[in-house]
Amino acid sequence: MRTGIFVGSFDPFTIGHDSIVRRALPLFDKIVIGVGINERKTHMLNEDERVERIARLYASEPKIGVKAYNDL
Repeated sequence: MRTGIFVGSFDPFTIGHDSIVRRALPLFDKIVIGVGINERKTHMLNEDERVERIARLYASEPKIGVKAYNDL
């Protein structure tokens, strides 16, 4: 199984981020979008809101998962 991992703060998740994910879909069996938690940064949205919005965007795509992380 080929898994792609795409990490970042995604605050906000942009059209450019979406373009990367959609172009990567044919290359991987699964893509995990990792939403980084950095308490030293000021964010527009908290991590739960960012994860929820990205997950909603890809709700119809079973190959994509979204998870928050705070340490690599």
